[in-house]
Amino acid sequence: MKEKKYSILPIFFTVFLDLLGLGIVIPILPAVLLDPRGGVLPFSYTFSTRTMLYGFLVAAYPIAQFFGAPILGTLADKNGRKKLLLISLLGTLIGYIIFAIGIIEKNIYLLFLGRIIDGFTGGNISIAQSAMADISDEKTKSRNFGLIGMAFGLGFIIGPYVGGKLSDASIVSWFTYATPFWLSVVLTTVNILLVVWRFPETLAKGRQVKVSAFTGIRNLKKAFGYEELRTMFLVGFLLTVGFNFFTQFFQVFLIGKFHFSQSKIGDFFAYMGLWIALAQGMVLRPLAKKYKPASILSFSIILLAASFPILLIPDKAMWLYLIVPFISIFQGLTQPNSTAIVSNLTDREKQGEILGINQSIQSVAQAIPPIIAGFVTSVNINLPTVFAAAATLAAWLMFRFVFLKKKGAVEKLQLQQIN
Repeated sequence: MKEKKYSILPIFFTVFLDLLGLGIVIPILPAVLLDPRGGVLPFSYTFSTRTMLYGFLVAAYPIAQFFGAPILGTLADKNGRKKLLLISLLGTLIGYIIFAIGIIEKNIYLLFLGRIIDGFTGGNISIAQSAMADISDEKTKSRNFGLIGMAFGLGFIIGPYVGGKLSDASIVSWFTYATPFWLSVVLTTVNILLVVWRFPETLAKGRQVKVSAFTGIRNLKKAFGYEELRTMFLVGFLLTVGFNFFTQFFQVFLIGKFHFSQSKIGDFFAYMGLWIALAQGMVLRPLAKKYKPASILSFSIILLAASFPILLIPDKAMWLYLIVPFISIFQGLTQPNSTAIVSNLTDREKQGEILGINQSIQSVAQAIPPIIAGFVTSVNINLPTVFAAAATLAAWLMFRFVFLKKKGAVEKLQLQQIN
C-alpha cells in the first residue's frame, strides 16, 4: 500500500509536465506563425496562409502521437511502465530543444520536426494512466484519474502563464518566443531524474504482445471490435474534437476580435486552467464519492456544449472571464470520468492496450480540428467555437441515447461499483 501511494507523485508530475509543455505552446504558437514582424514566417505571407500553416503545425503533434503512443503503450504492457516512460520523456526533451532552435533560426521545418518527435514519443499520458490504473481499484479509479485531471489543470495554469510572460520582450529585453522552451528542457530533465529515482515499476507481470508501426491504424479497427467500449470510444472522440476546436483556435479568436497579445492569451488560458484544476481537485472528488461517472457525464457534457456558443456573444473581453469558469468546470468533470469509464470496462491486464487505443482515438481527434479550423478561420473566426459546441453536443447525444442504453456495458459498470 505504501508503494502505491509513493508512486502517485511521479505519475502526477509526469502528466503535469506534459500539460505544462502543451500549455506553454498555447500562447506562443499562434504568435510564432501569425506575428508578421517577430514570427518565423516571412512578412509577405497572408493571414489565411498563416492560419493554415498554424493548423498543420498544431496537428503535427497528434498525428505523430497517433503512430507513436500506441506503440509505447503496448511496449509498456510488455516491458513495464518505467522504461517506456523514460523513453517518452527523452523524446519530449529532444522535441523541446529542436523546437526552440527552430524559433531562433526562424526555420519552420525545425518547428515541425520538434513537434513530430515530441508527438511520436508523447505516450507518457497513456503510460501514466496505465500506471495509475495499476495502483487503483474500481472504487478509487475515478478519484485517482481526477488527480491526473488536476495535473492537466495545473499544467494549463502554469504553462500558458509562463509561455506568455517568458516570451514577452516588453517584460525582460532578452525574452523571446524560444525562452519558455528552454525552461521546459530543464523541467523535463528533472522529470527524467524523478522517474529514475522515485518511480517504482507498477506492472506486476508483463505480457507478450506484437509491436508494429501501424499499431495506431490497427487500434482504430480494434476499437470497433470491443462491443462494450466502441460507443464510449466514439463519445471520447467527439469530446476531444469539440474541446480541441476550442483550445487550439480560441487564441486566434482572441487575437482577431480583442487584439490579445501572447501575454494576455497566456493569462486567459492560465485562468481557465485554474478553474479546471479546482473542478477536478475540489468538485470531482466529492462528487465521485456520491455519484457514478455515468451520472456525472449525463449532465457535464450537455452543459459543456451549451457553454461554448456563449463565448461568442460578448463585445468586451472582460465578459469572457465570467463565462470560461463554467467551461472549465464542465470539462474538468467530463474528461476524467469518461477515461474512468473506459478503464472500468477493461480487464486489468489490458489497461495499457485499451488506454493506448483510447490515446490513438484522441490523437486523431486532436489532429482533425486544427486542420479544419485553419481553413474555416479565414472565413469567420467564430466557426471553430461553433464546431466545438456541435461536436460536444453530438458526444452527449451518443452517450445519453446510445451508450446508456447498452445493457451489458452499464451492468458491468454497476457490478464493479458494488464490488
